[in-house]
Amino acid sequence: MKKTGAWLVRYALEQLPVSHTFGIPGMQNTEIYDEIDQSERITPVLVTHEQSASFACDGLARSSDRVGVCLVVPGAGVSNAMSGICEARLDGIPLLVIAGSARLDTGKSFQLHQLDQQELVRGAVKKSWRIAHHAEIVKAIFDAYNEAVSGCPGPCFIEIPVEIQMLLGDVGDSLPRWEPLPVPSPDGAAIAAAVELIKKAKHPMIYAGWGCHNCPDELRSLAELLEAPVTLTMQGYGVFPGTHPLHVGMGFGASAVPAAKLAFELCDCLVAVGLRFAEVATGSYGIEVPENLIHIDIDPSVFDRNYPAKVKIASDAGLALAALAGALAGSRRPVNEVVRSKIREAKEKYYSEWISTRMQGVNPARFLRELGDAMSPEDYVLSDVGNHTFLMAEHFTVKKAGHFIAPCDFNCMGYATPAAIGVKLANPGSVVAAVVGDGDFLMTCMESLTARALGLGIVYCVFHDGELAQISQSQQLPYNRKTCTVLPDYDISGIAAAVGAEYIEIKEDAQIVPALSRARELAASGGTVIVDVRVSYEKKTSYTQGVLKTNLLRFPVAQRIRLVGRVVRRKFLPFI
Repeated sequence: MKKTGAWLVRYALEQLPVSHTFGIPGMQNTEIYDEIDQSERITPVLVTHEQSASFACDGLARSSDRVGVCLVVPGAGVSNAMSGICEARLDGIPLLVIAGSARLDTGKSFQLHQLDQQELVRGAVKKSWRIAHHAEIVKAIFDAYNEAVSGCPGPCFIEIPVEIQMLLGDVGDSLPRWEPLPVPSPDGAAIAAAVELIKKAKHPMIYAGWGCHNCPDELRSLAELLEAPVTLTMQGYGVFPGTHPLHVGMGFGASAVPAAKLAFELCDCLVAVGLRFAEVATGSYGIEVPENLIHIDIDPSVFDRNYPAKVKIASDAGLALAALAGALAGSRRPVNEVVRSKIREAKEKYYSEWISTRMQGVNPARFLRELGDAMSPEDYVLSDVGNHTFLMAEHFTVKKAGHFIAPCDFNCMGYATPAAIGVKLANPGSVVAAVVGDGDFLMTCMESLTARALGLGIVYCVFHDGELAQISQSQQLPYNRKTCTVLPDYDISGIAAAVGAEYIEIKEDAQIVPALSRARELAASGGTVIVDVRVSYEKKTSYTQGVLKTNLLRFPVAQRIRLVGRVVRRKFLPFI
């Protein structure tokens, strides 16, 4: 049996949980695009930039049980997509990246886009394949998918020379069929050891990360069984609903909100599940964990890297949580109304502090509270990267687990505008909104054209303050000046007009509710909406204040004196 390489790619992808490809066609992948265009199961999506293709793949994967497929030209297409590939690698998101490559059959050098792509992607993907024969294609794609979704998920890369795509090649008498890999059960002895620690604890607490995104029911069940407050990582902020009385916020160290700090004061046993104790999650490692730490993660290489654990369980989060709940079923703790009321009061007091602060523009805490109220539990909200990310972790209420998405450890600006496209394509019945800093929006704003062209109905809330706020705030205190963080003024309404999106401006708090209502109405009918939020960042988040303090105290005393002296000197003698 003879088939073209492009046909084999289509055949393999149609066996997998794949609904869309994202990218830009070129001379060295048009054969694959032509085949995908004939598929009844897979839709190719044209983007304006391959960076957006990889982000859109990421958004689709985070919000569904499907994998994003990035279909790009070799060379420039792959290098353009690298930001999203790296984001997926560090955040544990499954992606398939399929690229063309220069011809192998001409014997010629210096071909268009020719470079060693395996070396280019080596540090950013879990595994890569270079196809040399037609018969390798289907198995390579199946193997790449299984690798991408197993263990700690991540991106995998396949390059296929253009002549293999175009020409017929022998593939034998039959083609393989894909079968999913089994998920191993957690170690029984480790589960038993964790159960003993939890039973002895007076005040257990749960710290949950992105690894719990597929098991919200198991996470909630264990929290209620133990009456344990639940705190979250930034990436995992959406895995547990903010409406639950045991939800306390993000983190628990110096950079945490008051409710999380309060809940952690008495913690004598911490169940950390689906996380790696990374820098962002720990507020620049500004936390102290209890001696009785139970660490659950599917990747055993993360154990004891930053914080030592007494019990380590290498397992899928859902299986481990279910096993713990089953073993502890007879030890249900009564509802602690005192703790729950203190959590609720701490949250409301913190919010009141924010909305009582006089600001020149829109109060971000009020806006995010109203945004949460405006969205239904089935809707999706994304965050980009910047000051607004941590504001969302402090003031946005997730109504349903799995419906909030944010990039984290690679922390690549420009993520949310294209990622929202992937989320919407995976969840066409939901309204999708993205909160995007104005610096983020400048990077990938033209992808709102793709959203409009597809009639997707996405709301882009641009936090417009004219600065790269997270860094400018970090500059202001130690330097008393802002270097390369003040943006040139630009007209967001002009961008909306250029791409054919609806434009709504919010200059003051009184406009928030009617503006969001109108934006949701327009999005529900398929319109792309850009909301220009003239936000004020006069008040700093607990996260920003905590990280600055943590990092300052980490320096030797002599260096602290030098740095504080510079702050004082520049404050009173700003031209020095």
